[in-house]
Amino acid sequence: MTRVLETSGKTIRLLELTEAEHGVKLDVRYAREDNFIGRKVYPSPHVFLLDHVAADLLSVHGELQRHGFGILIFDGYRPWSVTKMFWDLSDSNTRSFLANPSDGSSHNRGCAVDLGLFELSSGAFVKMPSDFDEMNEKAYRDYSGGDSAERERRDLLRRIMERNHFDGIKNEWWHYNHSSRKDWPVLNFSFEEILKAPQIRNPLQAE
Repeated sequence: MTRVLETSGKTIRLLELTEAEHGVKLDVRYAREDNFIGRKVYPSPHVFLLDHVAADLLSVHGELQRHGFGILIFDGYRPWSVTKMFWDLSDSNTRSFLANPSDGSSHNRGCAVDLGLFELSSGAFVKMPSDFDEMNEKAYRDYSGGDSAERERRDLLRRIMERNHFDGIKNEWWHYNHSSRKDWPVLNFSFEEILKAPQIRNPLQAE
């Protein structure tokens, strides 16, 4: 379902992506302790995106299926307070991989997704040139080392994302911003607030 919230006179429609309804897989590490700051920052492993962003992401998922893959989502909407926490707890090297909270992140707008791939045949997570949030040269989208098959999968994901209105960034192969990000405000709704918001039937839900 889509949750409807209001901020600064703007209607925000956040769709929750789930494994059961959308066929994607989730690995929301910020809802656990095995992440780069070593603590749980989300109360539950939910993934939200603005509904039109989610629609484009599910088009990516459909294209990937023709190659034997599905999308594995690490993160979607992120409250601004979490972006600020990450920044405050990080050193200068780690900050080069983070959004500055003074500007806000596309994650804060519901317009960014962190993702990888899984195999449709086995459900197994697919190995890429680096792990999610591995903050070193292996994370760069043009990294030329390592295993060629891993790079090919990384580049396949990039091509399909770019065809569906997403742009990557140079130092995180897993991070993609939707082309509409500048049209939306920075948000700081907690997951609890989102889950309590009114629901409407979303256009991506099967009849």
